[in-house]
Amino acid sequence: MVLVTGGTGFLGSVLIKQLVDSGVDIRAIRRDSSAIPPSLLDHPRIQWVEADITDFFALEEAFEGVTQVYHCAAFVSFDPRDRTRMLNINVAGTAYVVTLALERGARLVHVSSVAAVGDPKSGSESTEDDLWEYSPDRSAYSVSKYESEQEVWRGIAEGLNAVIVNPSIIIGRTARSGSNGSSGTLFTTIQKGLDFYTLGGVGLVDVEDVARAMVLLMDNPAIRGERFLLNSANVSNRELLATCSEYLGRPVPRFRATPFMLGLAWRAARWLSLFTGRPPVITKDIAKAASKRRYFSNAKIRSATGMEFRPIDDTLREICTTLQKNTDSNKI
Repeated sequence: MVLVTGGTGFLGSVLIKQLVDSGVDIRAIRRDSSAIPPSLLDHPRIQWVEADITDFFALEEAFEGVTQVYHCAAFVSFDPRDRTRMLNINVAGTAYVVTLALERGARLVHVSSVAAVGDPKSGSESTEDDLWEYSPDRSAYSVSKYESEQEVWRGIAEGLNAVIVNPSIIIGRTARSGSNGSSGTLFTTIQKGLDFYTLGGVGLVDVEDVARAMVLLMDNPAIRGERFLLNSANVSNRELLATCSEYLGRPVPRFRATPFMLGLAWRAARWLSLFTGRPPVITKDIAKAASKRRYFSNAKIRSATGMEFRPIDDTLREICTTLQKNTDSNKI
């Protein structure tokens, strides 16, 4: 039996769809408050199990008869107020998954993040060999993903058969908007119109490619005890905003937002959130990330599996086209 945690999430639901389309039977974990995507609802190959990733005993029942585990469940946020919740879900939850996978002798593919990868010591692109280090500038999300990855390495040291993937920013037309940790929010924000850009840069990867890489790694038993960066392309923030603005029929951002301006913006957003009770639209962590250029190499995963990534421009065009269609249909 194949188990997928975070089955109703952005990545988890895409992974499950790929697996069942290839004829694999799935047991998928979801919270009782999570809605099952329509494409996966009542599917004969999917057994849905309600369990909280932080409830060890509920997870223990879900692991019965499991031989392969895809651990996709995680909480993503760049709001400092979510720190405790994020550490509990991402770190403690992963510790439970690792412990149960060890007990069952199951092979694990764990979804980490480039947030758990260190800055490059030489060259312009980070690789799997660049080690993360603690610093005051690290976001709570970065700390949570690093510490959750350490739980997997702990399991590997104890004999766990596992592989770690570190995706860059995962994008795709099914990404939801609504939180400051969602890639879907980025595109809805661009659709509303932006006047400013920042000088940072990011790595991007299509969600379908992330799921495909995970399956390729799971199905190759010779690969174990390793981590793999998953990244399709590196783009500057200015290039990303300009491309998406054009696809959405919006003006291209013309003005550069300096670090000083971003500092004022996140402080103003924090004060506003105190009065409204709503999450700030920009946080200190988001502001810092927006000014930083982080690019990533995909050489290792391509060498190990032979996979080629979808051109990122195709993904951006698809996202913007879908977003525009949904907006137009809501106006009718």
